[in-house]
Amino acid sequence: MLFSCLVDADFLDTESFMDEKKSQQRGNYHSLKDLQLIFNTKMQQLIKKAPKTTVNKIRQDILSQCRDKAKNDTGIFSLTVPTGGGKTLASMAFALDHAIEHGKNRIIYVIPYTSIIEQTANVFKDFFGEKNVIEHHSNVDPDSVEKEDSHSRLATENWDAPIIVTTTVQYFESLHAARTSRCRKLHNIANSIVILDETQLLPPTLLAPILRVIRLLSKHYNVTHILSTATQPALKTQYDPFDRVICKGLDDATEIINNPNSLYQQLERVSLELPSDFQTTTDWQTLAKELKQYDSVLVIVNRRSDARELHALMPKGTYHLSALMCAQHRSHVIDKIKKELKQGLPVKVISTQLVEAGVDMDFPVVYRAMAGLDSIAQAAGRCNREGKLKKAGKYIKGKVIVFNPPKPSIGLLGKAAQSAISLLSNYSGNPLEPKLFTDFFEHFYSKTDPDEKGINKLLTPNEKLECQFRTAAQKFQMIEEQDTKTIFVLYDKQSADYLDQLERNGPKRWLMRKLQRYTVTLYCYQLKPLLNTGDIKEVWEGFYSQNSSTLYDTKIIGLGLLTVAESPSIESFIC
Repeated sequence: MLFSCLVDADFLDTESFMDEKKSQQRGNYHSLKDLQLIFNTKMQQLIKKAPKTTVNKIRQDILSQCRDKAKNDTGIFSLTVPTGGGKTLASMAFALDHAIEHGKNRIIYVIPYTSIIEQTANVFKDFFGEKNVIEHHSNVDPDSVEKEDSHSRLATENWDAPIIVTTTVQYFESLHAARTSRCRKLHNIANSIVILDETQLLPPTLLAPILRVIRLLSKHYNVTHILSTATQPALKTQYDPFDRVICKGLDDATEIINNPNSLYQQLERVSLELPSDFQTTTDWQTLAKELKQYDSVLVIVNRRSDARELHALMPKGTYHLSALMCAQHRSHVIDKIKKELKQGLPVKVISTQLVEAGVDMDFPVVYRAMAGLDSIAQAAGRCNREGKLKKAGKYIKGKVIVFNPPKPSIGLLGKAAQSAISLLSNYSGNPLEPKLFTDFFEHFYSKTDPDEKGINKLLTPNEKLECQFRTAAQKFQMIEEQDTKTIFVLYDKQSADYLDQLERNGPKRWLMRKLQRYTVTLYCYQLKPLLNTGDIKEVWEGFYSQNSSTLYDTKIIGLGLLTVAESPSIESFIC
């Protein structure tokens, strides 16, 4: 923190002397008190316009409980709300009220995926105005922006804004960083409120250093953390059979919702059907035939190759979603799906797990390939989300069906699935009960080392009071460097224009940011044959782009390959 203060002060002082005009562009935000008034007014308007449904009544109760608990002292809180319960706005209401009550400086909203960060940021920008909400993630890094709004760019350098929306990777890697550019903003985390969305997605092999830094920020820097999720992970201290601490946790976290179990019962909108046994698999041909009975259905699988195989067996007009499609392509398809669902049209979708976080779809029937209990719950959150499903004039539950895919997951996804199977094999109650999630995460975490790289030991002072900060920073990587390459694809006229500029002028920083929306990640063994056939070319050293006009299917599939198995190690990140 002291280093961060020194670095930022040095930068700002130099900037003030060297570039007074630039220095004057900083600040001039609304106060959090003003933003609270704006938020309250717009929330009242939303509540007034919302249909008087049971689900909306429960959402208002969640909002009310958040506001009541905001009076509590600074500390660590958990917000356990089922999917579709309105966590995003309810957590912001808590944060604003808590900030005013305790004189906090800013609110930092931390999201696991870049694929949904823009969506969440846009929700807040609609409330507070673009100037007061700063996005900071890999697509808008201050080192990667030239032709960008100067005010936003300056704010990402040191997080000197009332509301920051960032990623889990940016937040926690910055807290463990050794580079001045990343450390510069850390002192502005002090006396803030940090909302950690979808905390069940915190990497289990880095859990110990992550929980350590949360405790330190709360104890020494007056930071309030809110752990927001539908499937609250087991983050209390873990012990081995001899009562020795395996991973020191967050034992003092205060739950915001008075009775989460009751809330889940009230918002129970689906019935969950598990396999009759967990050994017998369902082949894609059998599943495709079974799916024909439904007008609208969402199927979520574990691999990009699985999505491709199943989609090939589905009727014409079935949508496909995976990270073999660039972000711009996925956004367009998701918008189409939502529009058709709203119009009451029949919609069939085959997707990887990318729809399970922050994608608000609502299907009457959802199929989910066997996975961790948290993933099954997230899939259930895409079914009968608004509780409006009717049959013969009466409200009914949506249907969620879990099946065993032809190929089981491996790596961490496989361990999560095995933990779920261990619990569900002899369980007769509701698999979506909150108390079962604690058992699931305890079982899952017991299969991994919570500090696999020894980062906490590196950050513990030795007898000379020395810490190995640089080594710890190098080891703390939430997404491991893999044997992968990023490919720029031709999706629309805009992407073609950008790629033309890349080929003519080279990788300018503002251009690379624009091209982020048109990328697909491949393993090197997948890239090599495509380079040999000329389907992909290296436009500049280390930069690859589509060369064949037929390689990328802009209508349905995206990048046309994947005839071999994928590595499991980063499957969850490039789903």
